[in-house]
Amino acid sequence: MSKAAEKYNAGSITVLEGLEAVRVRPGMYIGSVSTKGLNHLIYEIVDNSVDEHLAGHCSEIRVYLEKDGTAIIEDNGRGIPVDLHEKGVSAERLVFTTLHAGGKFDDSAYKTSGGLHGVGSSVVNALSTWLKVTIKRGGQIYEDQYERGNPVVELENGLLPVIGKTKETGTRVQFLPDDTIFDKTYFKSEDIKSRLHETAYLNPELTIIFEDRRGEEIDRVEFHEPEGIIGFVKKINKGKDEVHDVIYLKGESEGITVEVALQYVNEFRENVLGFCNNIYNAEGGTHLTGFKTVFTTVINNYARELNILKEKDANFTGPDVRNGMTAIVSLKHPDPRFEGQTKTKLDNQDASKVVAKVVGDEIVRFFDRNLETLKNIIGCAEKAAKIRKTEEKAKTNMLTKQRFSFDSNGKLANCESRDASKCEIFIVEGDSAGGSAKMARNRMYQAIMPIRGKILNVEKASIDKVLANAEIKTMINAFGCGFSEGYGNDFDITKLRYDKIIIMADADVDGAHICTLLLTLFYRFMPELITEGHVYIAMPPLYKAMPSKGKEEYLYDDKALAKYRKTHKGPFTLQRYKGLGEMDAQQLWETTLDPATRFLKRVSIDDSYLADHITEKLMGNDVPPRRAFIYEHAEEALLDF
Repeated sequence: MSKAAEKYNAGSITVLEGLEAVRVRPGMYIGSVSTKGLNHLIYEIVDNSVDEHLAGHCSEIRVYLEKDGTAIIEDNGRGIPVDLHEKGVSAERLVFTTLHAGGKFDDSAYKTSGGLHGVGSSVVNALSTWLKVTIKRGGQIYEDQYERGNPVVELENGLLPVIGKTKETGTRVQFLPDDTIFDKTYFKSEDIKSRLHETAYLNPELTIIFEDRRGEEIDRVEFHEPEGIIGFVKKINKGKDEVHDVIYLKGESEGITVEVALQYVNEFRENVLGFCNNIYNAEGGTHLTGFKTVFTTVINNYARELNILKEKDANFTGPDVRNGMTAIVSLKHPDPRFEGQTKTKLDNQDASKVVAKVVGDEIVRFFDRNLETLKNIIGCAEKAAKIRKTEEKAKTNMLTKQRFSFDSNGKLANCESRDASKCEIFIVEGDSAGGSAKMARNRMYQAIMPIRGKILNVEKASIDKVLANAEIKTMINAFGCGFSEGYGNDFDITKLRYDKIIIMADADVDGAHICTLLLTLFYRFMPELITEGHVYIAMPPLYKAMPSKGKEEYLYDDKALAKYRKTHKGPFTLQRYKGLGEMDAQQLWETTLDPATRFLKRVSIDDSYLADHITEKLMGNDVPPRRAFIYEHAEEALLDF
């Protein structure tokens, strides 16, 4: 290890700006104040520990969820610097109170880093009711404490007080999320475990120990994956019909390290996941663009060399080539640029060039030595292309026969505007609620599509049955952007006729099931609708409180009702809405349709692998895993009484 890499002290901490805006606009820094944003607090601290591992100073990270609602993250790294910074205070104090203060801006401290923006520690501190930092460094134990981002420990000459001695090194952070900021402050352990497991696959020499101590028994899991991303691909494809063994590629160019593991299975879906500096990039980015482009080019070149593609034949498309592919693309970049603090999309142009060069060189070297594997992969693309062409004809025949404004049954009541950025379509459960919605809507911008009962479960159905389903055909035709699935991709998000697709179902078990079936359809066959933020779930109220004196009020859940009971003085009558059909047009407009007063949940995918796994488990044909999942998560269910 170089002397520069060893140098990690107060001089490594660079200050860029203050911390004023975090509590005012937390979504700018952690994505949201929902469970997703709550869990992100843990990821920010874990990422700092992973950076210590990448620098060669940390082999173990521990994450604990405590009964008191706090989270603890500790590592055996060097410990955050505590010496006096040029700003006149301990370096640790700057890290936790100042945006863009950290070792991530100093090449001598970290060569590559997932916490590039250097705001993680200070943001977690700002959004916590209280936070405690314990540091083991230089034979001493130091401690600092904060309340809502403000320090409560007095420094002596700018330095932290010493509370003990030790031969160990490392950092321990314990924090309680602020319940005035977050919608809920109960961490979701399954999501956290999935994220930690991903991190272990990406760092084969790292051990991560997770304990959920909130139940009667401790849920303890140890993640250590010496096979790295090869093991990651094996886990994703476990139980599937594999076409060949996992292919592993690695190379470096321009100071950027590229790792790729890929394998084909006999399923017509692609699952390509991108990571940069251990951070999962849910929206992909330039590294995935480089990988997909060069891989498609290589396969087409080989197909022509082997005379599988004739001179008159068109090239395989990218989706043809990737059908059946599971791939992990992991990048280590010294200066990554992400779109947003949550790092969902990589934006470096050099990443595309380097990935294309490394993958192009290494995959050609591999295929030249493994001709049978190459032929099997080309066979997958060949099969996909043939089926794609057949399905394109079938889709064209079925979908072009329908009119845009109304389907053959006249169900879709379209809006008058053709400005997609302003239009929205409500998929409404039942003809009764659909009738009220048609009367209540703003006809200029709001379209209504009633559906009868439960649509087809596409996870269990064949493609011909999916395309023959009347409700599904109507939706595809109404959205206007086509239909995408495993055999090809003629889906074009730019042709989407509505900025918002809003599922509006009853707040009961049947409504939840209908919502789940629709989300399964979108996820499997029109995933860009979700990944680009166009799918929403309406939140109709459960109650209407009508006091003898004062203004009537809609209450959207039991928590709101409990709060109303505590704060309202005097008698009131309570109306419980069993379904949307019980509301008249005016009530439906006030509660669910009016953009000024309604509540919507936007559907997003945080973890592509976890989403795919759970969808397959809950909506597929295999009953025992579904039953086990339901038993395990029964306490989390929302029941209608």
